[in-house]
Amino acid sequence: MKLVTVLMLAALPLSCYAGSGCPTLEDVIEETIDPTVDATQYVQDLQEFIPDDATAKALKEVKQCFLSESNETLDNVRVMMETIYDSKWCARY
Repeated sequence: MKLVTVLMLAALPLSCYAGSGCPTLEDVIEETIDPTVDATQYVQDLQEFIPDDATAKALKEVKQCFLSESNETLDNVRVMMETIYDSKWCARY
């Protein structure tokens, strides 16, 4: 049991580095995938990154695309994002 605890503690710092390396990007992607966030709330949450109305309209359309997908597809997108984060091309970042 002590060995398991030691291994878990050794792996903890590695799990802290998992992801894109940019928590803001990860939050935006997760909010994009999240089916409980509607398009209006999505644009409001990203307001600091939106320079004009054309961008806001485009983001609403993108969010609507994700809202029309099944939960299975959204789960697959999450898996895809984790695969990208863990890829050799992202390893140096």
